[in-house]
Amino acid sequence: MIRSVVRGIGSSLPKRVVSNRELETLVETSDDWIVQRTGIRQRYIAGEGETSASLGAEAAKAALAMAGLSPDDIDMIICATSTPDNTFPSTAVNIQNRLGMSHGFAFDMQAVCSGFVYALTTADLYIRGGQARRILVIGAETFSRLLDWKDRTTCVLFGDGAGALVLEAEEGDGTAQDRGILASCLRSDGAHKDKLYVDGGVSTTGTIGHLRMEGREVFKHAVGMITDVVEQCFADTGMSADDLDWLVPHQANLRIIDGAAKKLSIPMDKVVVTVDQHGNTSAASIPLALSAAVADGRIKKGDIVMVDAMGGGFTWGAVLLRW
Repeated sequence: MIRSVVRGIGSSLPKRVVSNRELETLVETSDDWIVQRTGIRQRYIAGEGETSASLGAEAAKAALAMAGLSPDDIDMIICATSTPDNTFPSTAVNIQNRLGMSHGFAFDMQAVCSGFVYALTTADLYIRGGQARRILVIGAETFSRLLDWKDRTTCVLFGDGAGALVLEAEEGDGTAQDRGILASCLRSDGAHKDKLYVDGGVSTTGTIGHLRMEGREVFKHAVGMITDVVEQCFADTGMSADDLDWLVPHQANLRIIDGAAKKLSIPMDKVVVTVDQHGNTSAASIPLALSAAVADGRIKKGDIVMVDAMGGGFTWGAVLLRW
């Protein structure tokens, strides 16, 4: 059986760091309020010349370097983003060009904060279907450009950044002992659209719009939705929370992360948390967290890793893999 194995991972963050204290000068909020309700202490904000494509390209270069590969070795690129550089063409082809690639193919994946999980699942299907051998999977966002900086309930939550990994086809035995992606589960329910959305768009207002969120409603649904897909991945592989080395969730809110971990009986010392440093970077949050945990030696070859996310739409999903 063909498995999709992670060969390299990388990340990229804007130069500017914005602390909670700095936000106190912009809106009526406080460092204590933000930390207590979200766990966020700082975030990175893109400056002039820093875009989803530029950040994504730098993350991709870092992932390729770790894998010991060049852009010539890559067959396709999937970029998960809700903040593309242009309405079209896709941010993925922009990144392809920045990497000096003129072969293969590239496209964007839009599932908001679940985008990287959707992109990872899609890439796995391309590899297992024999359509590609090596794929760059990227999550890249500049959510700061969607924010209403007068809305204190949302502007304190989000940040910018990008993460990328290289997936490569490898033969496995078809058991849970294989390296690579072992199971995935995706869901969506458009009935929840108005709970987390952007109030603009090409086909409606002709504007970019601003992010709007019903925070309590999102929180109410998040823990149940996340545990649903995680438990499905366990069921599909015959594994359980006891087999897990690391849970790497979407970094939206520390209370959601803690709530889901408790419901799944996963101790917090097995959970990778970077929301305090990055804020919510939407589709970039999982690869940023993975990259941080690989860099500091927590995630090692052979570890069982679960990634999960829930985002606007609602969309939600999980992927279980052996690193």
